[in-house]
Amino acid sequence: MASALTIENMPPSAVGRAAGAPLDPVGEDEDFRFHALLYPNRSLTPDGFRRVIGLVVGVNLINAIIYVTLGAWPVAFFCGVDILIVWLAFQASYLSGRRHERVMLTEDALWVSRVLPSGHETRWKLNPYWARVRIDRPVRHETQLRLTEKGRTLVLGSFLSPKERGELAEALDSALCEARA
Repeated sequence: MASALTIENMPPSAVGRAAGAPLDPVGEDEDFRFHALLYPNRSLTPDGFRRVIGLVVGVNLINAIIYVTLGAWPVAFFCGVDILIVWLAFQASYLSGRRHERVMLTEDALWVSRVLPSGHETRWKLNPYWARVRIDRPVRHETQLRLTEKGRTLVLGSFLSPKERGELAEALDSALCEARA
């Protein structure tokens, strides 16, 4: 039986615009015990996008020509709107794909950074000795990967597939256990 969804209640260490620079005080030469960069899955490649849009344009162009020859020329306008709506939907999907999370474990800190498509970044710094990885087994679609520290919770990788969340949980838990040893 799946547990109820957890609400994040861990206050961030820092918020602001993502500058592309590494997290303070993590330096470029920092030795990471664990480092993961998480992006949402995008199943359609740019070439696939061009093919789908080409197909949509082709079908709508043929429909527009048919309706114009039948004297129903206003329908051609809606064929163009159809193309615009499909293109906008794909652009919104690709924009949401720019969201990402970064998990870094150093000698003395577990850093989590979440960057939204707008470029707004939220950062959390956890103590690796207190941080625990929680995930319900078996991992299902609604299962959440949670980092807990002193009663506070941070949900991680909500956009990952169940298999990817399970693998991330195992790898991060293993790295945290090694850091505590």
